[in-house]
Amino acid sequence: MQPLIPATRDVVLIGGGHAHALVLRRWGMRPLPGARLTLINPHPTAPYSGMLPGHIAGHYDRAALEIDLVRLARHAGARLILGRAEGIDRAARTVHVPGRPPVAYDVASIDIGITTEMPELEGFAAHGAPAKPMDDFAARWGAFTALAARGEVAAQVVVLGSGIAGVELALAAAHRLRQVGITDPQVTIVERAPEALPNIGKGARSALLRHLAEARVTLITDAVAKTATAEGLRLADGRLIPAAFQLGAAGARPQGWLADTGLELHEGYVSVGPTLQSLTDPAIFAVGDCAHLSHAPRPKAGVFAVREAPVLYHNLRAALGAGDLRPYRPQRDYLKLVSTGFRGAVADKAGLRLGGRWLWRWKDRIDRKFMRKFHDLPAMPRPPLPREVAAGVAEELADGKPLCGGCGAKVGPGALFAALAGLPGPQRADTLSGPGDDAAVLTHGDGVQVITTDHLRAFTEDPWLMAQITAIHALGDIWAMGAAPQAALAQITLPRLSPDLQARTLAEIMAAAESVFRAAGADLVGGHTSVGSELTLGFTLTGLAPRATAKGGARPGDLLILTKPLGTGTILAAEMARAAPGRAVAACFASQSRPLSADAAILAPEAHAMTDVTGFGLAGHLFEILDASACAAKLDLAQIPFIEGAADLAGRGHRSTLYPANRRAATRMAVPDGPEPDLLFDPQTAGGLLAAVPGPRAQALCAALRDAGAHAAVIGEVTEGFPWIDVT
Repeated sequence: MQPLIPATRDVVLIGGGHAHALVLRRWGMRPLPGARLTLINPHPTAPYSGMLPGHIAGHYDRAALEIDLVRLARHAGARLILGRAEGIDRAARTVHVPGRPPVAYDVASIDIGITTEMPELEGFAAHGAPAKPMDDFAARWGAFTALAARGEVAAQVVVLGSGIAGVELALAAAHRLRQVGITDPQVTIVERAPEALPNIGKGARSALLRHLAEARVTLITDAVAKTATAEGLRLADGRLIPAAFQLGAAGARPQGWLADTGLELHEGYVSVGPTLQSLTDPAIFAVGDCAHLSHAPRPKAGVFAVREAPVLYHNLRAALGAGDLRPYRPQRDYLKLVSTGFRGAVADKAGLRLGGRWLWRWKDRIDRKFMRKFHDLPAMPRPPLPREVAAGVAEELADGKPLCGGCGAKVGPGALFAALAGLPGPQRADTLSGPGDDAAVLTHGDGVQVITTDHLRAFTEDPWLMAQITAIHALGDIWAMGAAPQAALAQITLPRLSPDLQARTLAEIMAAAESVFRAAGADLVGGHTSVGSELTLGFTLTGLAPRATAKGGARPGDLLILTKPLGTGTILAAEMARAAPGRAVAACFASQSRPLSADAAILAPEAHAMTDVTGFGLAGHLFEILDASACAAKLDLAQIPFIEGAADLAGRGHRSTLYPANRRAATRMAVPDGPEPDLLFDPQTAGGLLAAVPGPRAQALCAALRDAGAHAAVIGEVTEGFPWIDVT
């Protein structure tokens, strides 16, 4: 058997720009053994700039131009940190990301693009929309066009800047507004210089100015913007240009935090040499618009980022000890394809000009071919089975799906209950409950102490996020019993790592866990570590309460409240198969990362019965309440909340490893077919609380939960009868 190769070096990619996206794609096909890869980006997707004008014009939906960084990170075996880098400590070799401990690196690369935010323009931060970064801009434009189409806002757009980007976006905006039924949109370009389109050939410039005139886009030059207001853009000469949408496409500038890194900069951009390494620090690379090619200065254009990618991939490996560095030699000129809004384009290179619809079709083919690199990631073949294996092995692996992490990796309820059935009841007088409740209950002074343990196989490459979610998940049993968390012990199995990476990983895990426990009022007092084949985290916890809120006690007439949406198991299973949209995964992590302390404080004083919804799914944990209370229940499927994207993934056949066992165990149910009913059996990691509360109090409790940030809903009622669940 080949030995497990330990990770020994950390490579951190800061930003999800085009070059980094291409590096991730190559890395997935040919990783460097021993290197641990991390990507830091504020959003789970990154837009492709070449298709943004087409999106603004309505030719592409948003999915067409988005690179899904969650899928790409899974393909590359990288961890994705959803956060915005705001600094680098080069002495400590760490990257600062607000809200979490510093992220350590041995080699780092920066590809964060530029911004068209305009801090010098009064009011722009409140009333303007910078074209870059593109994620927020695309979302705001979509909302504006919807409002304009309904007549709720005026179809008035001001574009600040008459460079190629400003003209292209103005033409796209005018076309889109006409497409949604507005016959005479008012689109105005404001330029402080005496002439528009300064960095393009004369022929292409003349053609684009003609297109502006034909689209009835107003061009105002020699105009200085003074103030952005809710009514529009006020110029220095006192004129007001009415606008409901103010788009910043001028004054492209580097991200401000680069100035504090101590790296050599040129006009705020990181100066790099032929190998794309910083002139100051060879451990840091920079590419794309945020970099200045000191050996061969070039304008800011995506074509250079794309062509830097193979060199960056090679040189990152070389910086980690795999080969020699290679120089990047940029082309002297490049073809500029400028779309004109109506599925036409103008081309400019070396002063020559071409134009027409055929050129747009050519551009469209180029752009779609580029995006197919990310939408159709190459499948990596599974290692073949040995020639001879024991009977049953092939059948167990027939579906080809990876084993889920989190609660999806737990033993099914049938096998677990059969094992627990052989255990004797409590033998000690101070042990008040045996196997089967959320936590063991012990006498403690005038009240009780509860004790529980839980652990999870990792479902994310990010140990900090995994520790945070695992801590919240383990606390769920304490909160479900209505207890105040008291103390925690950690059980950590690390994959094989070098001593330096062990220390970094443990520091992240302990920082995340300690933060969760401290906020919950508990102390993290120690634990145990070991080394294994994969990351596994667990916590043993105690809590104190005057009395324990058990699963038994639900009464006919009680209403059922659920405090988190369902779908984590399905989303995580689909993510492992590289099929879950990045936004769905981000929503899943956000739901899992919300603690239940406020939920428990609201529900415990009034709940007749309560549990947390985890591995056995909503149906399985509701049956625990019903069996303990000798009652039945009715669920209203329309009222049950689901995480965005979960039902769609379930409808496409994605299932957690534990789903079949959960479904087989829930035999006493009348449930319709469909993806939403299937999610009732979906194992939930760090799921919500499920409480049976007095009917007259349910709506007030639910309102209080929503005020506290819970995605809470009244999902059904407890009824008389043999334990049974009707779903309608």
